[in-house]
Amino acid sequence: PPKKKDIRDYNDADMARLLEQWEKDDDIEEGDLPEHKRPPAPIDFSKIDPGKPESILKLTKKGKTLMMFVTVSGNPTEKETEEITSLWQGSLFNANYDVQRFIVGSNRAIFMLRDGGYAWEIKDFLINQERCADVTLEGQVYPGKGADGSEKVKNKTKPEKSKKKKDTEKKSNGVKEDNRATNQREEL
Repeated sequence: PPKKKDIRDYNDADMARLLEQWEKDDDIEEGDLPEHKRPPAPIDFSKIDPGKPESILKLTKKGKTLMMFVTVSGNPTEKETEEITSLWQGSLFNANYDVQRFIVGSNRAIFMLRDGGYAWEIKDFLINQERCADVTLEGQVYPGKGADGSEKVKNKTKPEKSKKKKDTEKKSNGVKEDNRATNQREEL
């Protein structure tokens, strides 16, 4: 049996043990537990559509916090991005979706969802907005209605320009080393 100690003589370790004893006796409801201590929700495999991998993700993310990145099209200022994403957040709130919004750049925001099971419905709403360039969810980028074709063309032309630049550098330098794993030298 532990020795009886005067409460005034307790140190930090004694107080921590006392707190653990109190918490052990408490009945904490599952909803009050932190997310990492909650048991995972059971997955109903009858609802999974093998043709749609998103249905598996929906069920596995149900009840878990999830974040999605949203890019606003055009060249908005941070204030414009704040206003536009605020409208989207308000619309989602009116549709009973619990979404928090954080601005992370002049044209990017993070939407944090308490229940990741609704992420794909929210993604569908966002990509249909006029000023939404794209939504990134679980590493997958979904182009929005506001994505213009010129951005795609820019991405295609950049590698071609850099390729031409490399070719002219090789011709002017004669012998050149590059950052490859093997040290191959080209002689012209």
